[in-house]
Amino acid sequence: MLPSFARVAAPPDPILGLAEAFRNDPRPNKVNLSAGVFVDETGKTPLLATVIEAERRLAEGAATKLYRPIDGELAYRELVRELVLGKDHEAVVSGRALATQTPGGTGGLRVAADLLRQTGASETLWMSEPTWPNHPAMFQAAGFRVRTYPYTDPAGRRIDEEPMLAALGQASPGDIVLLHGACHNPTGVDPSPQLWRRIGDLVEERRLLPLVDLAYQGFGDGLREDAAGLMELVRPGAELLVSTSFSKTFSLYSERVGAMLLIARSAADASAAQSHVKAAIRVNYSNPPAHGADIVRTILGDAELRPRWEVELAGMRSRIKGNRRAVVAALEARRVPGDWSGIATQRGMFALLGLSTHQVAQLRDGHGVYVVGKGRINVAGFTSANLDPFADALAAVVAAGG
Repeated sequence: MLPSFARVAAPPDPILGLAEAFRNDPRPNKVNLSAGVFVDETGKTPLLATVIEAERRLAEGAATKLYRPIDGELAYRELVRELVLGKDHEAVVSGRALATQTPGGTGGLRVAADLLRQTGASETLWMSEPTWPNHPAMFQAAGFRVRTYPYTDPAGRRIDEEPMLAALGQASPGDIVLLHGACHNPTGVDPSPQLWRRIGDLVEERRLLPLVDLAYQGFGDGLREDAAGLMELVRPGAELLVSTSFSKTFSLYSERVGAMLLIARSAADASAAQSHVKAAIRVNYSNPPAHGADIVRTILGDAELRPRWEVELAGMRSRIKGNRRAVVAALEARRVPGDWSGIATQRGMFALLGLSTHQVAQLRDGHGVYVVGKGRINVAGFTSANLDPFADALAAVVAAGG
């Protein structure tokens, strides 16, 4: 017999539940800015030309569908490690950084969480307020006691540096600190190089363990530029975990391909810790899926496809930045109260409008505009067809107050 709680419907996911509500909305001019997916000017999420070519090559050479190693194939792991840290980084050359294939960045975070809980890490994990809505539920489900540190001002336009650092200064040695490596979700506001350095100093001084969510490397300013904050943390002898995703940057959403990087004090420590990573995976999903990782490996490891993919990535990044400027221009043209200029200089897919729950409901119910939480919008979801309806709706809702 099912337990009684199983007979009561669980609340909808704050993001995926909105996507379902959007699909069921019959209004023809509805606008979905809730899900974190990139779309082109036609409103479609593209299949990259390099992905098509990689799949063609894989199909021609297909010979087996055998299980993959628990932590993924070595070639994929090494290429991902190089993409995140750089080929010549000390942690790579010394062998103290090891990568593991995971089912998306979400899978990487969960593998990291299980690894920490199974090996006796602190039960306390700190995360920014606000953060990706799935973060708290995921780490609470893994058994962590979640605490938050303040991140932005109430408008979500800038980082409140001193309150943030003061809160993290209360963390105990061994506590885990979840950091967004680039393109902070939901605000789009990233630490400056100087603040990253201060965060690195605090982590070192307090002996904290960083867990970096690097889901959007390449969607902000560039592949190496978006790893600059992470580089402030990967100091000689420093230990940390990194989760990365290729859903957005390779447009491989349905393939669920990502990785978790473990960086230890030494190669010997990394090897020992990797055995626990494998143990955590074995009792979870046993072996990773193959196809998405094969696509990424084929592209990153090919002298022709790799630069072509980087051009495609730059094109997506450029479109997002153009959308940011267009949003600001549309809101300023309508004289929507507030300073919206920061949206143009933020990074990545998301921006936070700082709306009330009532205003978010009004956007959805009165205008068919779907946004998340306190007004998180997917800037990568704008087209010339939906930008003006969004701006008109927001202007009406803000003018109405509430």
